[in-house]
Amino acid sequence: MYSYTEENYLKAIYKLSEVDARNITTNSIAELLDTKAASVTDMIKKLSDKKLLKYEKYRGVTLTEKGKLVAIETVRKHRLWEVFLYDKLKFGWEEVHDIAEQLEHIHSELLIDKLDDFLGNPTHDPHGDPIPGKNGQFQQTHVILLSALTPGQKAIMSGVAHHSVAFLKHLEKIGLLLGTELLIKEVNAFDGSVLVSINRKPAVYASKEIVKNVWVTQVKA
Repeated sequence: MYSYTEENYLKAIYKLSEVDARNITTNSIAELLDTKAASVTDMIKKLSDKKLLKYEKYRGVTLTEKGKLVAIETVRKHRLWEVFLYDKLKFGWEEVHDIAEQLEHIHSELLIDKLDDFLGNPTHDPHGDPIPGKNGQFQQTHVILLSALTPGQKAIMSGVAHHSVAFLKHLEKIGLLLGTELLIKEVNAFDGSVLVSINRKPAVYASKEIVKNVWVTQVKA
């Protein structure tokens, strides 16, 4: 059993490894967790002593298999709680993250397994992120960023790469939600914004900040 802080660090390192496993530094961890680099250094030593990660000077941090399992289990609990809060308690998708951050540290394996079954063994959370199964395996998904699409291409919105309340509320305001059908009308070469029709409605402009943080599944036009 590990502490709240230890699980948060392992989860943060795991998330960074999904982006670039070869470049996880104390500074990148500190930035993600909004803490000081000195605090990260202390925790890295502690987690290293527990055989949960490895640290090599100039090469950064990597999780051991043991550390990776703890991180994935924490991710699983977090995303299952998000589904529960969203589907059963009717919280908004912009509200569930912070509450799930607290609930993810409950250490009852039986409770989490029963929660998973109660929810119907969901494969994705309200933000479109895949939920690992009890065996730690993720369902394979083929998604790309909205920014990768070109005029005339169609897609279904599948997830978000950014979970801030302000960002999610803005997506909701313009109707850009999970499962919506998107048709790219125009890509602005100057600022990277995209003119997109959502569910066949009149097209709206999505800023560069939006299109680089929205995951989609491409479909045939």
